[in-house]
Amino acid sequence: MCDPHIDHVDEYLALAEAAGAGIGRVFETHVQADHVSGALELARRAGARIHVHEAAEVAFPHHDLRDGDEVQLGNDYVRVLHTPGHSEDSVCYLVGDRTRGPDPWFVLTGDTLFVGSAGRPDLHGEEASRRLAGQLHDSLAKLLALPDDLEVYPAHFAGSACGKAMSAKPSSTLGFERRFNEALRPRSRSAFVAFMTTDLPPQPEEFERIRRTNQGRAVPVRG
Repeated sequence: MCDPHIDHVDEYLALAEAAGAGIGRVFETHVQADHVSGALELARRAGARIHVHEAAEVAFPHHDLRDGDEVQLGNDYVRVLHTPGHSEDSVCYLVGDRTRGPDPWFVLTGDTLFVGSAGRPDLHGEEASRRLAGQLHDSLAKLLALPDDLEVYPAHFAGSACGKAMSAKPSSTLGFERRFNEALRPRSRSAFVAFMTTDLPPQPEEFERIRRTNQGRAVPVRG
């Protein structure tokens, strides 16, 4: 399970039961700010183990991940790519099944790369935004080194305040995004920073409250 939403925990558990499977692992791509995570609820109800990057400042039991780590799930694997930029703790997960071959099937890009856009770098304050935008430039270059046929599944699509000009399409391929995603157009680092820090929508007031909730530092409130 990756980036679960608190409002859908019952659905996740019902689907797992229907499939005759459990939910043993929860992977967070970062500490989300636009919705309350269902990770702690899944840990409580399903006994799931929560995985976050070591830079995530969370106050609950979890397993730290680092760049290059690989978690085995039977024949499947989840490989960690640390991709800071939207936040310091942002990661992408390469997922594959070794019964089919060694190459990954798809990448879960969280809020690093969206269909049609990339994650906004300004949610941690104006002072940090340019530094994070520079990190995002390097993180996207790491993703662009992957094969064009790799399927891309981001955490959000159009309607989310975590990016600008996001497509309503929930998935894509790296090759299609390389060709048509404005955030991936070749630019110098400074030009990219300028592009990613202008014309951003206002940060919703509840983002900081939700982030603290997802860090385990506030009383959970659905939203």
